[in-house]
Amino acid sequence: MNMIERNATNTWKYTESLPNIRRAGKLIPVGDRAKTCLQEISPKPQTPPVVRKFLNTTRPGAGAIRVFHGKANDPDIASTLVHGVSSQASISGGLVINPPPKTIYQQRLHQLSEAGYSTNQKAPLGRSHDQSPGLPNCLDIGNATFGVKSPKSAAAGVIINPPKSAEQVATEAQEGHQSYIRSHNAYFVSEQVDRKYKWSHYGKDGRFGVPTPHHNDGRSVSKSLHWLCDTQKHNSAKFVSRRCDDFRERTQPQIGKVHDPIADTLKVPAGHTFGILMRPDDFGAGDLLHSTPPAEYQKGTDRRRTLVSAVRQHLKKVNFHHFNSLLQAFRHYDKKGQGVIDKEDLQDVCHQFNLDLSGPMLDDLMEYCDVDKDGLINFLEFANFLNWKDKMPISKVEQRILTSECKTSTAPDNMQRETLTVRPAASEALARPEDLEPAEVGSMLKTPKTLNRPRTIQDRFITSSSLIRAVVGGLPTTDYRMYGTPTVRTDLAAPRIKRVSDSTNYGDQTTAFDLLYPTLHSLRGVHKEHFFCPRTKEEIADIFRNVGVSISAETFEEVWKLASMRHPTGDVCVEIFRDVLKEIQAN
Repeated sequence: MNMIERNATNTWKYTESLPNIRRAGKLIPVGDRAKTCLQEISPKPQTPPVVRKFLNTTRPGAGAIRVFHGKANDPDIASTLVHGVSSQASISGGLVINPPPKTIYQQRLHQLSEAGYSTNQKAPLGRSHDQSPGLPNCLDIGNATFGVKSPKSAAAGVIINPPKSAEQVATEAQEGHQSYIRSHNAYFVSEQVDRKYKWSHYGKDGRFGVPTPHHNDGRSVSKSLHWLCDTQKHNSAKFVSRRCDDFRERTQPQIGKVHDPIADTLKVPAGHTFGILMRPDDFGAGDLLHSTPPAEYQKGTDRRRTLVSAVRQHLKKVNFHHFNSLLQAFRHYDKKGQGVIDKEDLQDVCHQFNLDLSGPMLDDLMEYCDVDKDGLINFLEFANFLNWKDKMPISKVEQRILTSECKTSTAPDNMQRETLTVRPAASEALARPEDLEPAEVGSMLKTPKTLNRPRTIQDRFITSSSLIRAVVGGLPTTDYRMYGTPTVRTDLAAPRIKRVSDSTNYGDQTTAFDLLYPTLHSLRGVHKEHFFCPRTKEEIADIFRNVGVSISAETFEEVWKLASMRHPTGDVCVEIFRDVLKEIQAN
């Protein structure tokens, strides 16, 4: 401990109280400066080799390779080790690309060296090369043969068809089969395997082994289900009160019996049914859902409706195979020539086609085909419900006969002419012109229009849940304003030039029906818009002249005048001109 004292002369004196304790810090020699402290000590102390190999494993120096301390003293072989054989280039790339020119002497030597190879390995077409330079001198080239001479066996004909009897062939085959069994252990299909049994002591139908005991009463299964320990545990008798036993039988279910708590008190037969058996309803769930009137219930009529459908399909098939047209088939059904088919005519035709229908079944068939409920089947009903009308189109001659335009009509075909006469007994036309529709667009053949039977089920039913804010006496939902944009914008006019980015359907795009059933003119590149675009008089004349329609100048002017009057601006298109021309030619 150091102490500072003040003496009488007011001077301070430093006194060391513990001179025996060594002072802390570094004793700087006299004469040392900061330069001496900053200078590096040289030479540096060397790290021992034992310590250095451990430091190279944990903290290698910058740029040094980490070496495991166990391999520190191993010799460095990997740096000098080379795998493979170093190849030496026989010729450089420059000599290959630009070889030095050869002298005449070198060329001659090369030709002589190649002449031996050409003689031994090459030969003219159709001749073999000369192999004698490579063979011994003592060898007779013309007569020497190589290899072992194969013995000549029997011919192929003798092998396929040997001159042996059937018994000899069967005997040899059996001997070969026995050898094959011995070598491959293979038998014929259904052949018994020979197991080398001594059948002298046993018969071939004998059985081997010990029979397994079997009992049909199930005693073995009973033993497996009841273990010995369980059976011994329950061997002791248990005394239960009769009253408790009877109570358990009444209150607890028994295996294989129906739980009946009042079986002792209720004395009824085993098959007794409680309550009153209700009579089955005449209507079904479908009749209730669709509010069908009681006189038109469909329940219980499935079999009758199926039989009617089967009879109709049979008559359709017979009419298609036996008659060439609908008119011919209808005349065959109309036995009395009244222009309609009654119940007796239908029954006679069914007997003729081997259909023995009962009275109720015939009534159901008449009721199905009679749409207007007059008790008779007219031509339109006959074509719709008893024929495949789409497969039997009506020609132009038959159209005139059906509509009674003329009593006789001759087909204008130059290849074949036939005359069809209308029966005088038919006082009225069999069909009206509006009842016949074109079979295809632009075709002269027509087919009867499709009839729909009156539905016994309503098409649309309104319930309280289908109305929005339903109020008694309020407006129905059909009168409400509809919101949203329709998919097909028929309310907008289609632009004359439609942009690629415009995906709006203005009603002029092709539908799925047009894709499935394209028209004849669309296959030629002529579409619907080409018929309705306005054209000049010269274009109309050229179009009809090219398709083969012969029109006089006076008729063309008259048709053009009438067609221009049908458009407010006087434009004429191909469709309007064709319609007006048809009207003039028909009159």
